[in-house]
Amino acid sequence: MSPYKVNKTIVEINEKIRKGKAVVVTAEEIIGIVEEKGPVKAALEVDVVTTGTFGPMCSSGAFMNFGHTQPRIKAARAWLNNVPAYAGIAAVDIYVGVTEPAEDDPLNKVYPGEFKYGGGHVIQDLVAGKPVLLRAEAYGTDCYPRKKLEKEITLKTVQEAFIFNPRNAYQNYNCAVNLSDKTIYTYMGVLRPEAGNANYCSAGQLSPLMNDPLYRTIGIGTRIFLGGGQGFIVWRGTQHNPHVKRGSNQVPRGGAGTLSVLGDMKQMSPEWLVGASFQGYGCTMIVGLGVPIPLLNEEIAQFTAVKDEDIYTQIIDYSKDYPEGGPTQSLGEVNYKQLKSGKIRFNGKEIPTTPLSSYSKARKIAEILKEWIQKGEFLLGEPQQLLPSVKP
Repeated sequence: MSPYKVNKTIVEINEKIRKGKAVVVTAEEIIGIVEEKGPVKAALEVDVVTTGTFGPMCSSGAFMNFGHTQPRIKAARAWLNNVPAYAGIAAVDIYVGVTEPAEDDPLNKVYPGEFKYGGGHVIQDLVAGKPVLLRAEAYGTDCYPRKKLEKEITLKTVQEAFIFNPRNAYQNYNCAVNLSDKTIYTYMGVLRPEAGNANYCSAGQLSPLMNDPLYRTIGIGTRIFLGGGQGFIVWRGTQHNPHVKRGSNQVPRGGAGTLSVLGDMKQMSPEWLVGASFQGYGCTMIVGLGVPIPLLNEEIAQFTAVKDEDIYTQIIDYSKDYPEGGPTQSLGEVNYKQLKSGKIRFNGKEIPTTPLSSYSKARKIAEILKEWIQKGEFLLGEPQQLLPSVKP
C-alpha cells in the first residue's frame, strides 16, 4: 500500500496533457501554492512543475556525421574551424568537445589566456546556421583511399548532428573564493585575492535536481528541454554522487547528482547553446536545460517547493584546497538567498557575489517548458530506470 494520500502516474498525467487539461506551474510558482494549500492539495491540483538552468557546462559536446565523400575517406584527424575534433570513431563520424580550444590558440603562454574560440563556439555557430570549415586527414586504405578533405559544412548539410553531454545540470555546486594574495583565473571565474569576491553557479530553487533531490521521477528516458529543443536523459552524469551530506529537506549541501543528456542539434537554438571563454582557464559552452517534474504524490510536491534560503552550499578556497586535490576543506556554508542578494559576510567582512549562471534565463526555460506542455507539444518521458539515489 502506498504511504501517500496522492498517487498519480506519468501515463495519467500525459493523458491530461493530450486533452489540454494538465495543470502546469514553474518551480517558482509552486512555492506559494504549497505554502498556501499544503503539499497534499498542491499534488492533487498541480500535475507538472517545470524547472530550468542556464550555465556553463564543460562536460558537453556534439557527435556528427559529415557524410561520405568521393572518393571515400576514413578520417583519422579532423578540425572544425581549426578546433580539433575526435575522429577515432568511424569513417566520417566525429565528436567535438566544448572545452577544446582552437589549435593555434596560445593558451596560457600569454597569461592569462583569452581562449577566444573553441568547441562550444563551433556548436553555437552550427546551430545558428553559420558555415563551419571542416578539415580532415587520413592515412588511406583500399576502401577509403582519400587522404585529405577540406570543405564547408552547415547543420543542414551534415547527415546527423546531436548533442551528447556526459555531465550536465549539477545538483548544487561550490561557492568559490580565493584566499591567496594574488588574482587567480578558474572555471569559477576570476577570483580576487584575500577573498575579494565569491562566485557561484546554480539556479537554486529553479534548478532541476534541486526540485527532485532524491531522483524520484528522473531517470533514463526522461524528456527534457535541451538547448532550445527536446532532448532526453540517457544515463547518470559522470561524477554523479548522491551520497553526500543533505539537509532535512534532502537537498544536498554540495555537488551531488548529475545528468547525461542527448538531443537533436538540428532542433536547437544559439540562444540556448552559447560558446563561452573563461580568462586564464579555457573555453566552454553555456547550456540551457530544463526538466519537468511530475507531481505524482505529496512528497514530490513538497520537494518542488524548495526555496533559495533552504538550499545551502559550501564555500571553497580555489587558490589551495581545490587545486591540490586532497580532502576539500569547507570554509563555511551559505544559502542561495544570501548569494543572490549580491553580497555575503565571510571572514568578518562583506564581499560581493557573482553568479556564473543566469537566473532570468533559467526562469525563461521553465516558462517555455510550461508553455510546451500546456499546448500538448511536450509529453513527459517515462523513465525506464531512475537515477541512483541515496542508500536506504
